[in-house]
Amino acid sequence: MKKTYKIEVDCANCAREMEEAAAKVEGVAAVTVNFMAQKMIVEFAEGASPDDVMAQVTKACKKVEPDCEVFR
Repeated sequence: MKKTYKIEVDCANCAREMEEAAAKVEGVAAVTVNFMAQKMIVEFAEGASPDDVMAQVTKACKKVEPDCEVFR
């Protein structure tokens, strides 16, 4: 399953680092963070709960940029 989320991120470098951090979260099959569009596209691994995975993705992103927002 693939879902798109609106995000707030301050710079392109932070977006790249957030993408790398989110990719390491268990349950994420693939992720793309688009700084210009302020969107995150997450493809979930089969059997993964999107809500649970996104809670962990948000935590990982906030380690990169504490004031970022991922709107679910």
